[in-house]
Amino acid sequence: MKSLVDPSQALGAGLQSIRTEFHVPEAFPPEVLAAAEAAAKRVPDSHVDRTAMPFVTLDPASSTDLDQAFSIETSGDDILLHYAIADVAWFVADGDPIDGEAWNRGETFYLPDGRAGLYPPVLSEGAASLLPEGPRPAIIFTVRVGGDGAVKLDGAERALIRSRAKLAYDSVQPKDLPDGFDELARRMAENEKRRGASRVDPPEQQVERLANGRYRLAFRPRLKSEADNAALSLAANMAIADAMLAHHTGLFRVMSEPDEARVKGLRNAARALGLDWPEAVSLRDYQRTLDPADPQQAALMLDIRHAGNGASYQPYREGETPWHEAMAATYAHATAPLRRLADRYVVRCTLAIANGQPVPQVVTDAFARLPKVMGRADGRASQIDHAVIDLAEAVMLTGREGETFQAIVTDFFDNGVRVQLAGMPVVANIKANGFRQGDKLSVKLVSADPNQRRVVFDPVPAP
Repeated sequence: MKSLVDPSQALGAGLQSIRTEFHVPEAFPPEVLAAAEAAAKRVPDSHVDRTAMPFVTLDPASSTDLDQAFSIETSGDDILLHYAIADVAWFVADGDPIDGEAWNRGETFYLPDGRAGLYPPVLSEGAASLLPEGPRPAIIFTVRVGGDGAVKLDGAERALIRSRAKLAYDSVQPKDLPDGFDELARRMAENEKRRGASRVDPPEQQVERLANGRYRLAFRPRLKSEADNAALSLAANMAIADAMLAHHTGLFRVMSEPDEARVKGLRNAARALGLDWPEAVSLRDYQRTLDPADPQQAALMLDIRHAGNGASYQPYREGETPWHEAMAATYAHATAPLRRLADRYVVRCTLAIANGQPVPQVVTDAFARLPKVMGRADGRASQIDHAVIDLAEAVMLTGREGETFQAIVTDFFDNGVRVQLAGMPVVANIKANGFRQGDKLSVKLVSADPNQRRVVFDPVPAP
């Protein structure tokens, strides 16, 4: 939902209301901007020169806050991924105004008409971003990827890099990418299948204006270049998580699977969308078959993401193995320090242990505090995402008051039932009794109010 697009600007007033309601910061305090301006002028003096290595970046075309660059080489049957991560800690000192503001924000917040960054643009889109405009300080993680897709952290170092090209998902050509890119992505995908991973990657959702003046929610399928690029980040994050776990420290991303009631609701949602989900097939196996290019399947992918128990952060605990159910692995977030506060500390931790140094106490202390801070930030980001979708649904249905839609009951709430409209990516709560999960019914749209981000349906009595 962070990439919701509104090319017609139909959501403008509603988006400003969302910013106000959820206290999305509009600007940085003057003291933070001044500190960032000074930090941007810091000259790296603790970094080895790796500017001869052929790094490139791959992101959305409009992105300027570039966290990652990569270079690939082979070592026998193994692939060596040199994954450079923006060295945010070089610019941000513990306890300085930039650091304090980052702890207040937690992460970058995204809306269709812009973002509220974690760090001031002079850093996040300038000195700290891995743009191809000149040498940039980075942490290079070298990850060894075996023939079976197993990953291992071979080393980490502070280095100066120079990106050769800013590649874009929608225009990149195979010749632009380093040799081994496709093979690395293939190995990671095969490894995911063997592990039984069940990541759900819904397509980008957007608002389209129709010829009759109405709007609809549509989906932009995820490009192959995006999926393949995500495999690089996955390899680095898994290798970093394993390294931290082996050294009895770290901050991990954990998630459990949906409970039986939520899975039942998802099966009903699949029926409402006209999808065939055999009873003998588990959620884990079924969701791996979904095609984001198909609107109905894309809508169910969104439902699955919303039905999950949600990922959270957990510091290392002696005697426990942190587990991420969707990844089917021990997993950490490390590769987006310009956009997530926690990643800066995971990067610092891994850099220390990879070089046989003690983890700084300030990092260990941060691991204890970060789950609450990141949970609050993730919660606000989720509220913003849901508010944007509610707004988009109301915009899409405006003018269709009085129409009847087919729906199916997927869940319950205190005063009624939750339904999935048949053939549309819309979920609504209806005040009604006497229904069971899976029941089909007709509902009439009573109102669609973009100002309140609210749609109201009434059940249509059976004839």
